[in-house]
Amino acid sequence: MIVKTIKTYRDVVAICDSKLLGKKFEEGKFQLDVKESFFGGDETSEEKTIEIMREMVKEDATFNIIGEESINAALKAGIIKQEGIGKIANIPFALILI
Repeated sequence: MIVKTIKTYRDVVAICDSKLLGKKFEEGKFQLDVKESFFGGDETSEEKTIEIMREMVKEDATFNIIGEESINAALKAGIIKQEGIGKIANIPFALILI
């Protein structure tokens, strides 16, 4: 997984599966654009990603999460629930505003 924290007035944590970086997925009028400029960060293990998510949720960060592995990590971290997961072109994603 790749994790990047974007420092703004409210931190944004961008997380995606490594294999999805730089790809675009479309379904009807919807699209997921996993741009390297936004999601390109550090390669991390599932354990480290879960740790980052749990820490950043305490900081009231927002999250953009794309991909099966990344979504599963977010579920394990307890920051999303199954009903908060969408899919475009069979790629799961979640946007979290806390």
